[in-house]
Amino acid sequence: MNIYIICSVRNATSEYTGRLYEYVADLEAQGHKVHLPPRDTPQGGDPIEINKCNASAIGKADEIHVSYNANSTGTHFDLGMAFILSKKLVIFDIVDGPNLIGKSYEATIREWEKISKTWK
Repeated sequence: MNIYIICSVRNATSEYTGRLYEYVADLEAQGHKVHLPPRDTPQGGDPIEINKCNASAIGKADEIHVSYNANSTGTHFDLGMAFILSKKLVIFDIVDGPNLIGKSYEATIREWEKISKTWK
């Protein structure tokens, strides 16, 4: 299965990045192909090129796995791309939450995760 990881890249702590790499290592040990942006998307270039690379990887993914951080604008951008493509969602971490009340983004992605299991 192809999996794209939505996560924080800029301002990510070494502890956070370490958890991401452990999670990805587990997925890859299970035989999945994983796109992890801090590792697989060239980060030094033009922001448009970074987002085009991520969009291509999201488009090819069978599932989107999310480490959600409300302060990460890149996370929100990638979630929007994944949503418009009706991708299946798996949340494996919520960094700054959860705020599960009302129309919060955290509540929205939790609902998306539930209903996306029925998407084809």
